[in-house]
Amino acid sequence: MSQLTTAHVGDVAARQLSAGSGEKLVFLHGASGLPQWNSFFAALAQRYEVLVPEHPGFGATAAPRSMRNIADMAMYYLDYLESFGQERVHLVGHSLGGWIAAEAACRNLSNVKSLTLMAPAGIRIKGMPIGDNFIWSVEETVRNLVVDQKLADAMLSREPTEEEADLLIANRYMATRLGWEPRWLNLALESWLHRIKTPTHIIWGDSDRLFPAAYGERWRALITGSKLTIVERCGHLPHVEHPDATAHDIVSFLQSSALNGAAK
Repeated sequence: MSQLTTAHVGDVAARQLSAGSGEKLVFLHGASGLPQWNSFFAALAQRYEVLVPEHPGFGATAAPRSMRNIADMAMYYLDYLESFGQERVHLVGHSLGGWIAAEAACRNLSNVKSLTLMAPAGIRIKGMPIGDNFIWSVEETVRNLVVDQKLADAMLSREPTEEEADLLIANRYMATRLGWEPRWLNLALESWLHRIKTPTHIIWGDSDRLFPAAYGERWRALITGSKLTIVERCGHLPHVEHPDATAHDIVSFLQSSALNGAAK
């Protein structure tokens, strides 16, 4: 089980889930906010100290006025990583969190031992449109994010409490602030991804309706030496739809990198 703690970065006091011991593994969540702790995180916590901070402006974590865009969020997480001193961490990001992780890694890799990007936002392929989750209904969003519609049924059947509904509104507001215009895109990002020179693993669902799987190959081509894993029968949420297999893929990559010395 995880515990809910507080991460202090400058004037921000962010909620944070944590569990496990060993090398630190930091997971940056997507636009839906602080995730539910599931077998994906539990499997990672068997080998690593897993930290899942809530982004400023999401859920119950207030954002300073200076948090205007993705660049600000990337700088915030560089401060967060520097709070660990000389310790280098395994940085994992999903969707919006993957975008933030990539933006941070382009700027400074001093505290990053490895990078794992799960279906990150941030780039665009000409002629390859992405899904528009800003106009999807709640049901459309859930059904479009996963392949397994029984899982979608289960997710939709759960009514949020009043407190959870308020947190969801905060998530929606901040996600819109960061990704609305242009949609989930930094036009300059492709030009800087060559700066990422740490072992990098890209994970993508083969049936992702938000960011098609072809984007995985584009990210692989833009980050020299990166590895691409395509998860079969999977949408935009590999860690939710295939939690155990996705955790295994991440651990295998991190262990192989450590064994051949690439992540040292």
